[in-house]
Amino acid sequence: MAQTFDVAVIGGGVMGCGIAWKLAERGHKVVVLERDRVGAKASSAAAGMLGAQAELTEDGPLLRLAVKSRSMFPGLAAELKELSGIDIRFVDRGMVKIALTAEEAEALRDQALRHCEMGLEVAWLDGERLRQRVPGLSPLVQGGVFLPRDGQVSAPDFTRALARSAVKRGAIIREHVEVTGLVLDGNAVRGVKTLTDVIHADRVVVAAGAWTGGMLAKAGVHIPTVPVKGECFSVMADTTFLGHTVFAEGCYLVPKEGGRLVVGATMEPGTFDERISLGGLAELMQKAMRIFPSIHLASWERAWSGIRPQTPDGLPILGRHPEIGGLIVATGHFRNGILLAPVTAEIAADLAEDKPVPPSLEAFRVDRWNNVEVMS
Repeated sequence: MAQTFDVAVIGGGVMGCGIAWKLAERGHKVVVLERDRVGAKASSAAAGMLGAQAELTEDGPLLRLAVKSRSMFPGLAAELKELSGIDIRFVDRGMVKIALTAEEAEALRDQALRHCEMGLEVAWLDGERLRQRVPGLSPLVQGGVFLPRDGQVSAPDFTRALARSAVKRGAIIREHVEVTGLVLDGNAVRGVKTLTDVIHADRVVVAAGAWTGGMLAKAGVHIPTVPVKGECFSVMADTTFLGHTVFAEGCYLVPKEGGRLVVGATMEPGTFDERISLGGLAELMQKAMRIFPSIHLASWERAWSGIRPQTPDGLPILGRHPEIGGLIVATGHFRNGILLAPVTAEIAADLAEDKPVPPSLEAFRVDRWNNVEVMS
């Protein structure tokens, strides 16, 4: 017998679990359909940075959205711990973004001025002052910005906490379920088809990360997203020898508990191949040792990769489909999925409840390229 829900969420990563948690919290009957395991893909591969200012340098709708989402984490960490029992390892010691060349230093000074004008906390530090704040940084570092509000979490724990909290609020999560298409009634969605059954729902949220485009293509819907593989590795030290996350051009170093240090990430667009390349890791290692030479004393732990969804303009896709009633898309968060998960959950829940779309979200419209179409 087919089951009926208020909302079906396709994708059991950080986005899908966050959206399900928020909808269930509001009293909706929700099911999450995940073809693998919860958080098995990019959500577990992420380093967990909350780099609103480190990643986004220009004022615009994405930076404003990211700053809003970042501000939600202190309260969210406590709420999820109480509800799920899982500590998401929220750390708010700040982040440094460094310059290794004169050109990068000039760009960071300009960024600091822009962020100050926006009322965001930022401080420019020359090389000497930066090495005082972060001992062990290379003499090659010419300076950088200290971003006190950019923090980090444990991405796997964050995703698990959202999933467990969603279930605690009444959501159902079904793993190893492959969605094969949408159930349509004219121009309105009425549910989804899987390999084994039909799920009835008048609202369907597609939040399947880099696989969103392929899933929607099965329903004849095209959205312009590109998969981008990112490779990372981690090392272990006797002590936590790096006190702040360090963000540089093409490389970041994220200190975790117990002396663990995560280094990432490469960028290889246009592939779903999750195999790890020796060349990618070698490039990352060279960059990491150039930034923080004493990393050569650490011991190897492991390497992994994740596939992230990118869009042509670098902005997420977050909105209602213009032609299929009840269909909502939440993808394209690229390197900022963990950071943007809280605010995306709020927005997607509002969309599912047919609330008006605020002007601030126009930049993330599904049809902004004017090439979204229902294929025959």
